[in-house]
Amino acid sequence: MSRSKNPQARFCVFAGPTNHRIRNTARTQCREGVFLRIARVFILIALFLIPVIGIAGRSDKSGTAAAPELVLPVGASSIALGGANLAFISGIEAMYWNPAGAVRGEHRYNATVSHMNYFSDIGIEYVAFSTHVEDVATLGVSAKALSVGEIPVTTADYPDGTGEIASPSFITLSGLFSRMVTDKISFGVAGSYIIEKMEKVSAQGIAFTAGLQYWGLGGIDDLSLGVVVRNIGPALQYDGEGLVYTGELNDMLFPPSQYNVESTSDDLPSTIEVGLGYQTQIGNDLNAEWTAAFQNNNFSADEYKSGLTIRFLDRFSIRGGYTFSQEEGGHEYLFGSSFGIGMRTAIEQVELQFDYCFRSQKYFSYNHVVTLRFGME
Repeated sequence: MSRSKNPQARFCVFAGPTNHRIRNTARTQCREGVFLRIARVFILIALFLIPVIGIAGRSDKSGTAAAPELVLPVGASSIALGGANLAFISGIEAMYWNPAGAVRGEHRYNATVSHMNYFSDIGIEYVAFSTHVEDVATLGVSAKALSVGEIPVTTADYPDGTGEIASPSFITLSGLFSRMVTDKISFGVAGSYIIEKMEKVSAQGIAFTAGLQYWGLGGIDDLSLGVVVRNIGPALQYDGEGLVYTGELNDMLFPPSQYNVESTSDDLPSTIEVGLGYQTQIGNDLNAEWTAAFQNNNFSADEYKSGLTIRFLDRFSIRGGYTFSQEEGGHEYLFGSSFGIGMRTAIEQVELQFDYCFRSQKYFSYNHVVTLRFGME
């Protein structure tokens, strides 16, 4: 394997009568080198941002971000840990929390379905599928839908309602790429297509999430680091016939004409998250995982998370977590403690995992989350 002498080149060049197996090995090493450079850049960016994100939280902007469904969590096991499991999460549930962990799953084919009873009649439905392509990466797709039921239509002329009923829809479609860079470092990226529709107006947009995991941090096998930069993309803006009005100019001899009201564009709810995890063995049949994370939000106050998992025979799990956020500037944080359980079993060649959790919140009843996961090979 040789590298081009052109300093602008960024590709490996293979030439000469090399053996086919040697050439394939060289190509593989070249690809790994490219991904390792990407991971190093990602680590440098994260290390640069860590010292400054502690003062970047904007509680005064709460509720002003576009596409809030992007930050609505999925997956019972991770929600039970307060969302702190950035460093250890693996498999298909990592597609949302930290794309870098998806490649660390135990199975070649994975699928999951999840339901959350958010509050009132609002529910969150989630489905995902992933597969591991040998010597390439783990690839996946997912869909998340926010169901809000039916809402009476009101207008400026009819503030008490027109008699019509609207059914808003908020859908996020995502794709995943996750790969091992070295035996300790993994990197992943997820791209999401946002679809929002409310009666006669709609909006579409894209968002990207990138994550990294470093297992064996500082030479300690049981210590891991997770870093995620979430929801990076252009601002979202509504458009449609619902923003077209008919008006007339006073004292002018012109017939009424239509005009379009241009809605404002709003930024996505981007976050930067850094997490640590440590696992230890407790006797022959029990092991424990402690995780903690810091989340900087560009549209709300920062969050501090912690979670603990106790596993028995790698088949039964008990989880608990807590999330804290400073309440200032009129910002009020709704969530706090969370608890959950998990069970794993196998039916022939298919492994099944059931997870349940409930999360406390102010003013409303608990969030209840149920998740089923399937794995093969």
